[in-house]
Order: sequence, then C-alpha cells, then structure tokens
Amino acid sequence: MRAVAFVLLAALSACQSKKGASDVLDPAAIASPAGQASAPTATAQQTTSSAASTAAKASQTLGTGSTKITMLLPLSAPGSAGENGRKMYDAARLAMADLGDKLLTLTIEDTRGDAGYAKDLAVKAITSGGAKVVIGPAELGAAQHLAKLSGSTRPPVLALADNFAGGPGVYSVRLSEADSAAAGAAAVASKGAKKFVLLVPAGANASAVEARVTNALSIYGATLAVTLPYSPDSAAKAVADMGSLVEAPQAVIVASGDGNPTAVLAALKAKGIPGKAVTLIGTNRWLERPMDPLYEGAYIATLDQSETGPIADRFKATYNYQPDLNVAYAYDMVALSAGIASSAGPGGFSKQVLENASGFRGSTGLFRFRADGSSQRSMPFFKVEKGQLKLVEKQTAGF
Repeated sequence: MRAVAFVLLAALSACQSKKGASDVLDPAAIASPAGQASAPTATAQQTTSSAASTAAKASQTLGTGSTKITMLLPLSAPGSAGENGRKMYDAARLAMADLGDKLLTLTIEDTRGDAGYAKDLAVKAITSGGAKVVIGPAELGAAQHLAKLSGSTRPPVLALADNFAGGPGVYSVRLSEADSAAAGAAAVASKGAKKFVLLVPAGANASAVEARVTNALSIYGATLAVTLPYSPDSAAKAVADMGSLVEAPQAVIVASGDGNPTAVLAALKAKGIPGKAVTLIGTNRWLERPMDPLYEGAYIATLDQSETGPIADRFKATYNYQPDLNVAYAYDMVALSAGIASSAGPGGFSKQVLENASGFRGSTGLFRFRADGSSQRSMPFFKVEKGQLKLVEKQTAGF
C-alpha cells in the first residue's frame, strides 16, 4: 500500500532556520513505515456497518504508540453533526494507517453532539495528565469554554468547532470568517487596490475581523479606510455612512457573521457596488446560505469543499465515499500529531512547535496557528458568476 509520509521540515527547534512550511503531507515522499499495516478497503455495506458500530461505542483506541492523543468527535450525534463526526473518525483511521500506529495511541471519545458533555470530556482530557494533545471538540460551546480556562501546563487543544475564534493553547482548526476576509482583501490588494472599507456585524468578532484584514492589507501597502459595524436593522445606514466617510473606495469587504448579508448587499447595489470602480469582497460565511442574486460579481476567498488534496483518491477507495473538508481537517490534525511525535517524541507538543511562523502544509493547503489560538490558511480565490463560484486564483492568503 502507498502511505503518505509525514515530514516536519521546520517545526522543531533544530530545524527553525529552514525556509518554507512543514509538510503535513508529502505525496512525493511515499514510504511505508516498517511493519505498517495497510488501510482496510471497505465495501459500501461495510462502511455503513462500521459507522453504526462506531456510534455505539463511547470510547475506542487506535494505535499502540507511546504518544497518547485524545480525539473528541460527535459520533452518535443526530443529523449532519453525527455524519460529520463519523467522517472525521474515518479520516483519523486513514491517517493512523498511513502514518504508522506505532507512533500514537489515539483514544476517540464520543461527545454525542452535546456541548455540555463535550466540555466535560475535554476538561477530563486536559487534566488527566495522559494526553499530549487533544483533537476536538467539534461543539462550539465546549471549545469556547476551554478557551476561557487558565493553566500553562495543560496539553494543547486542536479544536474542530465551526466559527471558533480560538484562545491561548486552544487552537481553531477550521477556516474562520476573519481569515476568509483577510485572504480576499489580500488578493484584491495584490492587484493594486489601495483603499478598502470593511462592513462587519457589530459584536465580539468585529475587532478580530478588522485586525486580520488590516494586517493583510498592510502586506501590499493598502489601508483600511474605515470599519463600519452594522446590525440587521442598520445595514442601509452603514452603507450611507460609508458614502459620507470615505471618498472613492476601491474595494468593500462585507462580513456577515451568523446573519444574512443581503440587506447590506442590496444597499451597496443601489450605489452601484460592485462596479468597475469598486470591488465587492465577501466571505466564506456567505456560502452557508443558498447563492443569492445579490452575490453576483463578488469575490470570495474560501476553501473548496470538494478539494482534499492528495488524500482524496485513497480515502474514497478505502471508504467508498467522497471526502470533504471535515475529512481533511481531521486527517491533517492526526497527521500533524504523528509528525511531531515522530520528530520530537511525546514531549514535542510545545507552543514553539505548534506556533511555528512558517506553518504547515496539509491536505487543505498551507496553515499555521497563532499565539491567540486563531489559525491562518491559504485558500482558493473565487468570483461569483451566474450563481456559481468561478476559480480566479488557486491560492491566496492574508499572511
């Protein structure tokens, strides 16, 4: 069988001088560790049975390595949460088979999709003294609780929750709106635009989006002329204020948070935005809703839901279904853990390693973790044309 070798080129202190990101996946360096067991090839019926039996078990262990890892997944949760949890479980199994179960002992706990129960499991995992890193939880409330806890000796947490901002030692794995907005702004700034406006929902996340966009623009000598927070009832006023505060902006970024961006977009359209003189930039969170005609002409930096890089073919051959980003995120975190364990042993999961500025390259592309717990990612850049995302650039990043 072909196994994807995990290569850490710059994560360890002895390698900090090397340029470029560490490869979570290096498909050019195919190798099978000694004694490596091949990943089982499942039929469709076997896959269904496996998912059912997985959900029935509260805890299970993969591998026999000296580095202990805990993974918290919503295996028996109802609906899409449980479906995504079982996809991440399959990804973890493939990563273990690819990278050698002699490196890790991976204990997988079922959170049942219950944020309170997930919180209790997570607290137990970080205080028991056994796990060197915790992957998960996928429940937002549980991840937010962990981010509020203090303590410098606890193991790092690689949280799989959507729309999680992160916290010290509790790293957000998934693409955030701040990162999407920053990458989109950087892509437009790289083409020469200099004056930007940010429209962002009022609330706790507004400052994070503003900070990330400002930093991304500075790379290209561009500036954020003004940030205008808005509420569902004040979208039109925010757009009107933009007209009086900023003369001739070249690009407008619209973040939507949990809300629908269409009220802001309708007000912008009434002013001719997007148009020849002004570029409209959206975010990944727009795409949580069906495509709206008001999205037409906007640019969005986001991960491709169907693109999981070099693991895609092997995953489908093994489990008989197409992998998605849930699979990619989970595979990459197990792969990252295995790489650190291989290179530095159980004691290698330090802030210096995880927050390495060069980052890591995985099945979702380039990513890195920051000291505040947020993550930064490279991603494709699209334009909305006729209700579809049309690829403009294969990779862009706001860092």
